[in-house]
Amino acid sequence: MSTETRDTIFIGKKPLMAYVTSALIQLANLPAVNIKARGLSIGRAVDVAQIIARKTENAGYSIGDIKIGSESLESQDGRTRNVSTIEIEVKRIGS
Repeated sequence: MSTETRDTIFIGKKPLMAYVTSALIQLANLPAVNIKARGLSIGRAVDVAQIIARKTENAGYSIGDIKIGSESLESQDGRTRNVSTIEIEVKRIGS
């Protein structure tokens, strides 16, 4: 495993606060992190970004760029489906 710090957090099925904690740890060392999600996890990604920006507002974090898109994935039955994606930047104010 490499020891470099990553600036991306991929949202899945873990508890919400696990992602918030992970993002805050990364933000202690980096000026910004990207929160990425696709499909049904998009709502959870938005929640993570909002919790960081609102609850730690006095710590100086804000939401930066937001990118939305879609990816083509092959489903289990072999058909191609489009899945929505989102990438939310959370950064220190002034960065």
